[in-house]
Amino acid sequence: MGRVGRVLAVALLLVVAATGRAGADAGHSLWAGSWEAAPSGTDPEVPGAAFRNVVHLSVGGSALRVRVSNRLGSAPLTLGAVTVALRQGDGPDAVPGSMRAATFAGAGTVVVPVGEDLVSDPVPLAVPAAIDLLVSVETPGDSGPATYHRVALQTSYLAKDGAGRADDEDGGAYTGTTGHWYYVTGVDVQAPTRGTVVAFGDSLTDGNGTSMDANHRWPDRLADRLRPFLIGVLNAGISGNRLMLDSTGGPGALRRLDADALDRSGVRTLLLLEGINDIKGTPEATDPDDFVRAYRTIVTLAHERGIRVVGATLTPYAGYSAYTDAREAVRQQVNALIRTGQVFDAYVDFDAVVRDPQQPGRIRPAYDPGDHLHFNDTGARALADAVPLADLL
Repeated sequence: MGRVGRVLAVALLLVVAATGRAGADAGHSLWAGSWEAAPSGTDPEVPGAAFRNVVHLSVGGSALRVRVSNRLGSAPLTLGAVTVALRQGDGPDAVPGSMRAATFAGAGTVVVPVGEDLVSDPVPLAVPAAIDLLVSVETPGDSGPATYHRVALQTSYLAKDGAGRADDEDGGAYTGTTGHWYYVTGVDVQAPTRGTVVAFGDSLTDGNGTSMDANHRWPDRLADRLRPFLIGVLNAGISGNRLMLDSTGGPGALRRLDADALDRSGVRTLLLLEGINDIKGTPEATDPDDFVRAYRTIVTLAHERGIRVVGATLTPYAGYSAYTDAREAVRQQVNALIRTGQVFDAYVDFDAVVRDPQQPGRIRPAYDPGDHLHFNDTGARALADAVPLADLL
């Protein structure tokens, strides 16, 4: 799409946001994804505990649903209680009167089978956009390894003596802290939204390099831009994730695509930034055509669900410990193929946005947190600002 076309498309979006009309009747409340944490591994179970996960919603609604996961566990997971509440302040306390129990097929307790996620019944709680939600889960017994998201960049809380604590408005029992999200993999909201964009990728999408407890990952910044158009953003990034193979960053992109992206509520567009770990990892991927085949497989699967796919060029990493000139040549070849416009429905040139004009193999110093691979808060904002909204819609 040319510059004029993009300007016209964005102008149309502004009209849509103001009038509430976009083809089908946008006044009907639909379920859409508002927050996500893709399972990335497991941690030892803490029997008798309650975990109070702090999650930041992208869009709000009149009701919500919680997704809980035992996808990477080895035994059936028993959750004695699951609750949601609006967060008060910057600790584990809930806004008085906002605590709600989440039920599953009408029951307050649930057993999640091995390898599965379950979605709660609708919870009648009005939630504003861009707020912190507390999602608390009790683990009454030893259900084996706990499915979690390792790099949350968000402080959550733990009550080791957690029996009956999931519905505490006062967070005084939650004396432990954690930088992971446990068992909770998503929050859907019911609202007159226009669907959801999934940001799918590795640590660059997960937010490594950005500030703790600040919601400055590039998908968070993209959510800020899309919020006026009533579109949610889900962050399906996993640190260490690979496009074509499983890794320490969990199941590879092709294997987790359905659960972490295509099966989510209200998805209309997938924004894909993935592949640098295949280039620099072990074993390393050296054939650019293999990347294109993997990308096209993702596009085909998404199109079968009516989902559009926007790809991103792979960003620089010269100066990082795993950098070699041979691997850089592969990155350049993959990016050249993406730029032909024959791989994705559209693409965003993240490489061009963040590379140092004086040393194109490196990230701009202003965007570099110091490891020469990831992005600081300023770099994350630059990535989000570079995404043409019209290409997402």
